[in-house]
Amino acid sequence: MPTPVTRLLPWTGPDGRTCLLITDRDTCGGVSRVADQVEAVQLGMGVELIGHAEDLLADPGAEAAQVRYLAARLTEALRDAVRVAVSRGERLRGAAEPASG
Repeated sequence: MPTPVTRLLPWTGPDGRTCLLITDRDTCGGVSRVADQVEAVQLGMGVELIGHAEDLLADPGAEAAQVRYLAARLTEALRDAVRVAVSRGERLRGAAEPASG
């Protein structure tokens, strides 16, 4: 019987709490595929946001409100990237552990 694996999902519940998926190590179900797609979108949006940040910060006429808005979006993107990194790190650590049984 496969060992259950817990995966941190790249979104939170309506109450802001962490969402986890418990699955079998050898399966790649629908929720895992959706989570992979969401992670890819989140990281892609972060890359695009970096480009916008570079442009805005290079503009001497940028207003404080624009910079605050940028900071808020960068904070969200960083939060997403950290969640993806933690999730992937946990899965790599789990893959490195010898199977028991």
